[in-house]
Amino acid sequence: MEIIMLNDETLRMIRDIIGLPGEPADHRVVVAMSGGVDSSVAAGLVKQAGFDAIGITLQLYDHGEAIAKKGACCAGQDIHDARQVAQKLGMPHYVLDYESRFVDGVINDFVDSYLAGETPIPCVKCNQTVKFADLLSQARALGADALVTGHYVESRLRADGSGHFDMLTPFDMARDQSYFLFATTQEQLDFLRFPLAGISKEQTRQIALELGLDIAAKPDSQDICFVPEGNYGDVIRKLRPDADRQGDIVHVDGRVLGEHGGIINYTIGQRRGLRIADSAPLYVNKLDPETATVYVGPKETLLRDTIYLKDMNWLVEKEQILSDQAMSVYVKLRSTRPAAVACVKQEEGEVVVELAEGEYGISPGQACVIYENPGAGARILGGGFIARTEQKQ
Repeated sequence: MEIIMLNDETLRMIRDIIGLPGEPADHRVVVAMSGGVDSSVAAGLVKQAGFDAIGITLQLYDHGEAIAKKGACCAGQDIHDARQVAQKLGMPHYVLDYESRFVDGVINDFVDSYLAGETPIPCVKCNQTVKFADLLSQARALGADALVTGHYVESRLRADGSGHFDMLTPFDMARDQSYFLFATTQEQLDFLRFPLAGISKEQTRQIALELGLDIAAKPDSQDICFVPEGNYGDVIRKLRPDADRQGDIVHVDGRVLGEHGGIINYTIGQRRGLRIADSAPLYVNKLDPETATVYVGPKETLLRDTIYLKDMNWLVEKEQILSDQAMSVYVKLRSTRPAAVACVKQEEGEVVVELAEGEYGISPGQACVIYENPGAGARILGGGFIARTEQKQ
């Protein structure tokens, strides 16, 4: 693989991506710095390209607890790392306390979603309510002309003269983060820039080494930042002590197979940890928060081919996509899965996605992101959260 070097060609590429007229030094650019490799390299590229770069790190939850938590973004060690990187690069750096906003907009929504029998995606909500809303407003208040992040997606100016940008999948599809950014509004996208769009993670780490950054080999974040060791139940119980409402585990054929200690301990598609006796493997296929019932059945009961979406966000004119006639598209139902063939249409005021091939274990609360094409360089048309699913075929 060709290694990107910090030469004039690379810096010209960064200036083109930022896309601001005139001399770079005449433009202030705010960089969202999480303390990880990606955002640190994004900051380094912007600074090396000659822009008036300012780093901002958001403190999103209790700093004392964060210091002891490794492997998650926005933790105390990460704030320290971001500050050290900014100092190394010679750029101003600010830490903003957004803890209360994060609790209101992300953590409480996460808890409410689980209690409603859904499987939420807090990283999408964080981008939607804090990082690309509040942080963008802060960047404008600082007089910035753009907000840069280390996400692996591409923003490209449209050729229609509108001044608007499209969002596209990146060069390195193994690092594609468009699934988590589908809720970005057009106004936000027009202000955002993503300098890592055209390079791989290996190249990003190489640039970090060239910049002399100590975090060049730092592991990627794995956990949701406010969920220690991936234990969702503990977080929910701490905030909602009444969350452990007991109920029945019921087979789809009507048999009561056992009891459970709360639907917050279950997700659609779950097989392990059911603690029930049956001759065949069983999977959670439905959660009923009203009756606190967990429904289980064989794998085939998880299959769905029709998805109804809510809270849509379009990155193109929705009239180009939606009508009574189905339009061929590609969709992602999980961040780690390739885009699947589907069609989308409007049906009695609802956005409906029909999958060419059914999918197992689709859960309400997750995202369905709509693409024009599969693979690298594909335009993101929009997306929404899954309200409910059906198996029609």
